[in-house]
Amino acid sequence: MLSYEVVEHGKPLQARIRETPVPQGSEVLIRITRSGVCHSDLHIWEGYFDLGGGKRFYVKDRGCVPPFTCGHEPYGVVEAMGPQAQGVKLGDRRLVYPWIGCGTCPVCLGGHDNYCLSQRFLGVVKPGAYATHVVVPDSRYLIDASGIDEAWAATLACSGLTAFSAISKLPRLAARDWVIVLGCGGLGMAAIAMMRAQGITNIVACDVDATKLEHARAQGASAAVDTREPDALARLQAVTGGAIAGALDFVGMPATANLGIAALAKGGHYVLCGLFGGEITMPLPPIAQRGISVRGSYVGSLDELKAVVALARSGKLQPSPVEVRPASEVNRSMEELRDGKVIGRVVLDFEHTNPDRVV
Repeated sequence: MLSYEVVEHGKPLQARIRETPVPQGSEVLIRITRSGVCHSDLHIWEGYFDLGGGKRFYVKDRGCVPPFTCGHEPYGVVEAMGPQAQGVKLGDRRLVYPWIGCGTCPVCLGGHDNYCLSQRFLGVVKPGAYATHVVVPDSRYLIDASGIDEAWAATLACSGLTAFSAISKLPRLAARDWVIVLGCGGLGMAAIAMMRAQGITNIVACDVDATKLEHARAQGASAAVDTREPDALARLQAVTGGAIAGALDFVGMPATANLGIAALAKGGHYVLCGLFGGEITMPLPPIAQRGISVRGSYVGSLDELKAVVALARSGKLQPSPVEVRPASEVNRSMEELRDGKVIGRVVLDFEHTNPDRVV
């Protein structure tokens, strides 16, 4: 098998030929056809998360020790099965749920593998989908997404799922309420489409890039605000009449967090998904006085991903912009994502990758 691996943090990924795994027990070997490139992969590539104040969380402490294969948006074909594997057959094309927990703790048994403390996340603590093959512990993590474009379907495993789960944490919205989307990259675009599919139309796109704001409007945002402007908060209040019930932050840096929290109406919810990094300081009394909620949301559950796939199949969900590139362009894709040059999502094509021709 071929995999593109982080050999040294911050340096270009290297192509490596490895022994193709043989699935054991209930394991299923998936031959990857499409693999999404996600902003979270940048943190693994760089080797740390910025906790603010000069503090860092190093991914090696989570088990991401080079050489390591990233990639947590896998779509592919069942190529081999362990002797106890059931529920799929050879040749089935499946979307892979990558946020796999231990499977036995109360959190996993409650359906929330994504919050398991003994995680087996593909591309995060286990070898991921920047490769021609990946091993999935059990077929229960394989979802039939037939009828959906495979490149777009791959992105549903993270960006689509993350957006869907974050939206579910908003308060019940009245007709006058607005939601602001902070960051209009792949996640923000997915969230706008998800909300429109669920009948939410009062959406303000917020970003520092005029091109991304233009695409966000095309995706369904009712208004757009350039958050570089010094009066960005006042403009948000003017556009929404002060009725901002929710702020979805897909950046996760001090500037977006402070703006999102400050913009909320009383009783509003700020939901943090982005992992850009940093820290904020908040006075405590106004949190109670305004009745606001500040909470995090990390990817989503297996059942939520199934709901996302069903929504995509319904035809109500507008696909986000997706560019398919040869797998060999993984480094260019990572660099452009880091530099903010990607509109929507980039998905790597492994189906037409020949390991024998990789130098």
